[in-house]
Amino acid sequence: METPTTRLTRRFARLAAEGRPALVTFTMAGDPDYAVSSEILMALPAAGADVIELGMPFSDPMADGPAIQMAGQRALKAGQTLAITLEMVRAFRAGDDETPIVLMGYYNPIYSYGNERFLKDAAAVGVDGLIIVDLPPEADDELCIPALSAGINFIRLATPTTDDKRLPTVLQNTSGFVYYVSITGITGTAAPDTGKVAAAVSRIKRLTDLPVAVGFGVKTPEQAAAIGANADGVVVGSALVEAVRTSLDDAGAATDATVAAVSGLVSALAEGVRSARPKAAELR
Repeated sequence: METPTTRLTRRFARLAAEGRPALVTFTMAGDPDYAVSSEILMALPAAGADVIELGMPFSDPMADGPAIQMAGQRALKAGQTLAITLEMVRAFRAGDDETPIVLMGYYNPIYSYGNERFLKDAAAVGVDGLIIVDLPPEADDELCIPALSAGINFIRLATPTTDDKRLPTVLQNTSGFVYYVSITGITGTAAPDTGKVAAAVSRIKRLTDLPVAVGFGVKTPEQAAAIGANADGVVVGSALVEAVRTSLDDAGAATDATVAAVSGLVSALAEGVRSARPKAAELR
């Protein structure tokens, strides 16, 4: 299957030419409400996000830790739907036609929306990639292959338990980048071991030319710099949705500090990521 050329593939190619990793940020669409979530989304590129992952809230997010689960619950309570998430992307594209957007979540909301309709609408509003955590390679005919045909990258997760026998299957129809999950278990619950991550990235790169982005557990600029020394991208999610949560008032509503809390953390993380390669050179 031919790999689609998207904003995502172009962005990673440009950053590779610049010799630096990407900062990939995850926020939950609709958290804590549509208006503020849209403001956060619009603020991310200027704050330093190179690639944006936008969460599709779902009522049973089995791979997510408490922080992202709560973000999804806040979004659903505020009325967020998959159709509204696609509208958020359309609105974002009116002001930014360069920053890649990847929708991340679970298959059920897409299945309910209708696969063919979803892919058509996602491509039309400017979605570049999909990460669907509960669709294994054995189900590629279900959504992965149709997504590639629609010009949308399909990004697969590899984990510390993905052995050499399984890895080629995981990589088979993956495009855009490979998302390496740096810890076993759920999101946002442990810090990654940078030595093990470096070895895992190297192992994956022996089998694919795709960029490898590393996430799950990255919270600080220092961790981002350490991971970025070896990875092509550093993904931060739980720390950003926690920045939203801790900025809310006692009733769970956004405050004047909400957008700034997220964009400020993204700026600090971006600085960490951009310092990653000089640090790697010093270590050598």
